[in-house]
Amino acid sequence: MKKTVLDAEEKDILESYDRGEWRPIKNPNVEIKKLREYARNTLQKDKRINIRMSSKDLDQVQVIAAQEGIPYQTLISSIIHKYVSGYLLEKKRA
Repeated sequence: MKKTVLDAEEKDILESYDRGEWRPIKNPNVEIKKLREYARNTLQKDKRINIRMSSKDLDQVQVIAAQEGIPYQTLISSIIHKYVSGYLLEKKRA
């Protein structure tokens, strides 16, 4: 029998499960419907914008997007959406 080899992300998920950090959803159908609606609203792109940003910032965004496995434009759109929705907050510096 072949032994399964887990990558770092899979190991992290398994360890999280073993620590009891996962909880069942009371009504999965309602949750799925809600998340589908969120995705539909988030992914609906009906306007085009052009922005200017520093090369350094764009390079960093492209690196992060590559690590996440998504196009950098999608990452930028997601960041803007999270910010205007109140899910992305400014981090206070000391």
